[in-house]
Amino acid sequence: MELFGRRYDTGQPVRVETSGTRVARVVPLDSESLHDGRADGWPWLAPGLLDIQVNGYGGQEFSSADLTEEDVGSILRAFEAFGVTRVLPTVTTEGHEVLKHALRTIASVCEGSPQWSRRIPGIHLEGPFITAEDGARGAHPKQHCHPPDWDEFQRLQEAAGGRIRILTLSPEYDGSTAFLERAASTGVTVAIGHTSARPEQVHAAVDAGARLSTHLGNGSHPTIHRFRNYLWPQMADDRLTASIIVDGHHLPADLVKVIVRAKTPERCILVSDLSGQAGQGPGTYTSPFSNVEILPDGRLVVAGQRELLGGASLPLSVGVANVMRFAGVDLKTAIGMATHHPARLLGLDVDTLEPGQPANLIQFDLAPETAEAPSEGIRVRATLVDGERVWGTPWRPD
Repeated sequence: MELFGRRYDTGQPVRVETSGTRVARVVPLDSESLHDGRADGWPWLAPGLLDIQVNGYGGQEFSSADLTEEDVGSILRAFEAFGVTRVLPTVTTEGHEVLKHALRTIASVCEGSPQWSRRIPGIHLEGPFITAEDGARGAHPKQHCHPPDWDEFQRLQEAAGGRIRILTLSPEYDGSTAFLERAASTGVTVAIGHTSARPEQVHAAVDAGARLSTHLGNGSHPTIHRFRNYLWPQMADDRLTASIIVDGHHLPADLVKVIVRAKTPERCILVSDLSGQAGQGPGTYTSPFSNVEILPDGRLVVAGQRELLGGASLPLSVGVANVMRFAGVDLKTAIGMATHHPARLLGLDVDTLEPGQPANLIQFDLAPETAEAPSEGIRVRATLVDGERVWGTPWRPD
């Protein structure tokens, strides 16, 4: 297969040729090869996006007693339209048996298909070892939030077939530091999130091996002490990478810019944190946590009001475009925050536009910003996974 476009990292017009599951050739095109000698209007080419925090889609949560293997495939196939070729399904706080069922189901999908195993390089377990305090726990059910328990985590990891790659917890509990150090020693990336921890507890967690801040700035109390809080030490510690939701709803543009400047783009990862209710039209829906409403502008809120968010409804592709506007970064940097940076953090292969690399590719346009659609993101023309076109129709020059 051939894909034409401008490289996201250099702007050079190229023809990418695939063979089997790999990139075979990347051929630069000079002005003599181009229509009218110009490639200004050509779409862009980039590696497929990697989203390390996805809770579900289309009315189905991963963290559900009813999750089936078919549901997992249906959720992940929906992301092909957004240019997302690798996903860490995120299983959120629930009762132990529900968590085990969800983890086993996702693991079974991976065990039954080499391609799904490549598209699901791990699982993100967000909870249940998080704060029970209102606000900071977000939409996680309070009755299931509790201190870290090593035996419980081992049972969950066993159900997942060893695939839990990220564990989000709060280091506020007695014994959290010892638990965190033990988990990190097994190769799990431990993240700080949904926490009420004091600054010294955050510092202790990083010393013990925490390496990620989960959706920094969200999953927080509505008001916190201006100095002694859990945000400043996470922004200040260079050992922590920060994941951020840049959908235009979860964080104001000014805060996105501050976080990217404080952490530097190299230590920032874009995530969607999509809710299971995402992908549906405006209206009110029943979720396992509460009734939620999707507003006409795409915000997903707790039903009956307009301010308290009930999850995310916009895909990672929107975050790529928004972080360029909010933080003033270029396309290469924005794509890196949704591809290279999460892969590097997790020790995964980094997809690139180079011969021999996996042919996980996207061809896309940058959507123009308008008053009616300020967060449209990038428009994906075609998505390839392992060299196979799974979504769209590739653009070709005349």
